[in-house]
Amino acid sequence: MKALVLAGGSGTRLRPLTHTSAKQLVPVANKPILFYVLEGIADAGVTDVGVIVGETADEIREAVGDGSRFGISVTYLPQHQPLGLAHAVRIARDWLGEDDFVMYLGDNFLLGGINEQLEEFRTRRPAAQIMLTQVPDPSAFGVVTLDEAGRVTGLEEKPEFPKSDLALVGVYFFTAAVHDAVDAIKPSARGELEITDAIQWLLDQGLGIASSTVNGYWKDTGNATDMLEANRSVLDGLTPYCKGSVDDKSELVGRVVVEDGAVITRSRIMGPAVIGRSTRVEDSYIGPFTSVAEDCVVVDSEIEYSIVLAGAAIDGVRRIEASMIGRQAQVTPAPRTPQAHRLILGDHSKVQIRS
Repeated sequence: MKALVLAGGSGTRLRPLTHTSAKQLVPVANKPILFYVLEGIADAGVTDVGVIVGETADEIREAVGDGSRFGISVTYLPQHQPLGLAHAVRIARDWLGEDDFVMYLGDNFLLGGINEQLEEFRTRRPAAQIMLTQVPDPSAFGVVTLDEAGRVTGLEEKPEFPKSDLALVGVYFFTAAVHDAVDAIKPSARGELEITDAIQWLLDQGLGIASSTVNGYWKDTGNATDMLEANRSVLDGLTPYCKGSVDDKSELVGRVVVEDGAVITRSRIMGPAVIGRSTRVEDSYIGPFTSVAEDCVVVDSEIEYSIVLAGAAIDGVRRIEASMIGRQAQVTPAPRTPQAHRLILGDHSKVQIRS
């Protein structure tokens, strides 16, 4: 059994953060999404992992290395253009050989791991096994229809008029039969080789397609709203500890993690929250469901339900919420005069300003 992890793609929905960083390395509770994926694979007992990489390959390689820190062995497989999930399977064909494999999208967040689903696949060994969840807007996903007995009857990729509200979760289990399917399909109207088309081909050939519904927490962390929600979910299960310095004029309330070298002075931290190593928090309030990464500075400010990435500085700002602050970003008050907004924004940014 092998694992194929997709860590290419340009992360357009998370811009401007992903102009300079791989979307799979944006952190949830101060740990990159991709690390949760690799840990889940290792916990399921799969140690031979191929990682599909694209234009952010160097950053992915630097972060993951040879995989030994996760208890796995990693082989990097370059995909020069993001031409679809089935295209990634085609690229990995020689490496996969005739082995069964799990394909896991590197920006998908699935609490609870894949142990149960993997065991089910190993026991039944259908040509493909998919995971489903109900979503409010299925047109943004691959959509699956089932008959009254719960058997898969059809799949469509991002249909304009979905036939069900069951979306594909970004974790798939395959036997080597999928390679014939990938070879048989043609690019979609989007110019991509769709994995939904490959699974539909298997279905049309009368091969077994198993499905299960995700009962735990799952997010496709493709945008800021979903990242913040995933961050909230992880922090909600936080085990508190303090390895940094907290002065007697500060207060930690609830589930708060303070990492090595962090310094909290005259501040109030309301959990669940995590303060990264060597971060300084001074004369500030950090509210629930906030993760502040390493080497940050928060002074005379208030922030909650937010993600602050490494090296960011927030000084003299009231109040920040439901926000993502990028690496080395600086957030400061605007001058009181003149009464105007002064902005320096990256491409595709979205800003909400009180009029």
